[in-house]
Amino acid sequence: MGIFRRSSDAPAPYVEAIARFWEWWPQARRRLDEGVPADIAEEMSAHVEAMHADLEWEIGPGPSLTVSGGGVDELRGLAERWRLGAPDDDNWKYRAARPADPAMLTGKLQLEDHEFDLDYVRMGLRADSSRARVDVAAYHPDFLFVPEETRLALTHRVLDWALGEDDVARWIGEVTTAEEEPMDALPASMLPPVVEQIAAPFREPAWLVGEGRTPLGHAARVAVRFPLHRQDYPLCDLYVAVTLPYANTNPDRLPVEPSATALRRFEEAVEAMGPRAVLAAHETGDGRRVLHLYADPDSGAVAELDQLAAAWSEGRAKVTSQSDPAWSALAPYRP
Repeated sequence: MGIFRRSSDAPAPYVEAIARFWEWWPQARRRLDEGVPADIAEEMSAHVEAMHADLEWEIGPGPSLTVSGGGVDELRGLAERWRLGAPDDDNWKYRAARPADPAMLTGKLQLEDHEFDLDYVRMGLRADSSRARVDVAAYHPDFLFVPEETRLALTHRVLDWALGEDDVARWIGEVTTAEEEPMDALPASMLPPVVEQIAAPFREPAWLVGEGRTPLGHAARVAVRFPLHRQDYPLCDLYVAVTLPYANTNPDRLPVEPSATALRRFEEAVEAMGPRAVLAAHETGDGRRVLHLYADPDSGAVAELDQLAAAWSEGRAKVTSQSDPAWSALAPYRP
């Protein structure tokens, strides 16, 4: 049988703030449809900040409203839950991440007291296939005259316009700036096809497998899903660890039949849960396998995992969970 430790069932503090936003929105939308009233920005900011102080918002053409975490993993789920509360609307679009907007790459951008002509932005790109990332070194002639904070602000804005916020988070690695144009630098408009070429082999995740030794000196195996992007599972804010002891082992305490098949079938049952839970990694050794998952806390996924663990017949299974919207528990397993 299984034993379980659950997270608190108390509603998250943002739940009421999201509800208040959508109660307020119909009258705000009517005012926006008639123009842009001077006080709408202050009201909008107050409602968005009530959900989280670090959320960002913008109104765009379409018309559209975006409430975004600005590429911060910890906020991606919150922005998605805000979007899911949106009304059915034939006119307005609601987004939880900034979309690509290539038309902006040929305009001008005012940051602080400096206006940048974006036609002069160039980017040096370095592909890192071991991480499925593209490192970027951005250049603009005016970088000589502005501080690093302003340079990075421009760079991240351009990246969002070129790729969209979610694809920046998926595929862009280290971001730096340069005072001299990098060799073979490209205009920002060329970034999407370069990233597409780098990302193409990784569109379908695989499993990376490593071997080592446990503290007791036995063999250990670790398997990690790669690549695994937070943006593809925006509602999976809950980290879940499932520990499964197995009864049939070789001399190195690794599983053999029939335990190997039982473990595989358990993982297949987890995979069948679809987007409600994603298996990120598992560790095997010393007679147990630990599955590391992220689950949507509102989907019933944890209750289903409890049931699966309770039916495990090779020892006492254990399910623990804790809120981890930044996916920080996965950091030791990332390449």
